[in-house]
Amino acid sequence: MNTGNSTFTIPLGPVHVALEEPVYFRLTVEGETIRDVNLTSGHVHRGMEAMAMQRNLLQNATLVERVCSLCSNSHSFTYCMAVENVTGLVIPPRARFLRSLAEEIKRVASHLFNTAIQAHIIGFKSLFMHTMEVREMMQDVKETVYGNRMNLGQNCIGGVKCDLTPELFTYILGMLEKVEPAVEELREVFATNSMVVGRTKGLGLLPKEDALRLGVVGPVARGSGINVDVRKASPYAAYPDLKFNVITNDGCCAYSRTRVRLDEIFESISMIRQCCRMTPDGPTKAYLPQITVNEACARTEAPRGEVFYFIRTDGTDVPQRLKWRVPSYMNWEALGVMMRDCKVADVALITNSIDPCVSCTER
Repeated sequence: MNTGNSTFTIPLGPVHVALEEPVYFRLTVEGETIRDVNLTSGHVHRGMEAMAMQRNLLQNATLVERVCSLCSNSHSFTYCMAVENVTGLVIPPRARFLRSLAEEIKRVASHLFNTAIQAHIIGFKSLFMHTMEVREMMQDVKETVYGNRMNLGQNCIGGVKCDLTPELFTYILGMLEKVEPAVEELREVFATNSMVVGRTKGLGLLPKEDALRLGVVGPVARGSGINVDVRKASPYAAYPDLKFNVITNDGCCAYSRTRVRLDEIFESISMIRQCCRMTPDGPTKAYLPQITVNEACARTEAPRGEVFYFIRTDGTDVPQRLKWRVPSYMNWEALGVMMRDCKVADVALITNSIDPCVSCTER
């Protein structure tokens, strides 16, 4: 549609070869340059919050893990924390470390997937395949330790389902010896390769002031120089006992967001090693006390950023209200800033730089 002498409106999506999930972009372009972006979602709404209020507290631990695939462990983690907060349940020390261990394993695999997709969109097929090959080692870890490659099924109210033997801790440490140098090689390619740098450096700019105004979270915020991480700001599980740095980058572009994710992998590897060596002996689960009329919340740092859960109970084992806010919900709006004055051909690459999840946003 022509909206002026040289300005056109172009529809992109909701089903498009460059988009991972269905979302509709209404782009106002001048030639090949984007002047305005209007985003519409709602194509995969599943009504999961309504379903959660028809199931009991134990059943919902399984339900919420299916809100999102890459952040699946974070949802069950945060939900279980919310239930424990609303009931006053304190989980055993061993369970705290085992929860953080699973979360960091999941984070490494998630960040590798996003960087692989970036290589795929750029057209660097060999880098895409190599990155997925490295990620496959973390998938093997998940399958060996938890029996699952995506939804780990590890978190339960009061602790964890799967205890780890000394042999499994040794196996994880051995796999990290293979993963770490492979990721170091990938980081060098993403940082220096002319094809990657040429397509990503300076692309999709999100100045720090805009990132603060929009309230973005996770690597998107940290890629714009904002030091925000729930693991540091409001420590939970084993994170008060773990040593790690919050990775930030002042580039404010797609390149800087990728650098943040790749650098974070090394922090996660360090925390996985700490968990393997520091996890204390003892029980892995505490039992749910009497449920009262109460309300509580919990938040964690998922691979994409802060996940927030609110729960209200009425004295029964079915929640009166369960609501969650996902990181992609906060980050979507930033695309309007990132895409302005960019080329239409860069839409998919900029969108991938926020590591979006349509299904968890709409839930």
